[in-house]
Amino acid sequence: MSPDGHGDADADAGVAAPADRFPHETVLDLSCDDPEAAALVATSLRQDVSRIDGGRSTAAVAREGTTVQVTIRAADLTALRAGLNTWTSLVDVADRTRRAALD
Repeated sequence: MSPDGHGDADADAGVAAPADRFPHETVLDLSCDDPEAAALVATSLRQDVSRIDGGRSTAAVAREGTTVQVTIRAADLTALRAGLNTWTSLVDVADRTRRAALD
């Protein structure tokens, strides 16, 4: 995974927020082994979007091919760091769970 400036692709989850409300943004990219694995991870992550979005940050999950993207937007850098920590952990759990199910 690495932060970059990719846009959203595939079925996007999350509500677009006004840029002035959430001026800080980072994107997590997770490369999966195949499109089916990416779809499974993205579906798992999308379930958490509405549960985690708050007044200071928001997230959106998208998938394109074998890549899952989580776009985190926040009102301030503290909220961005908190969102990044949360979503990095959720991405890791979703991917580890998927891999464990295959073993």
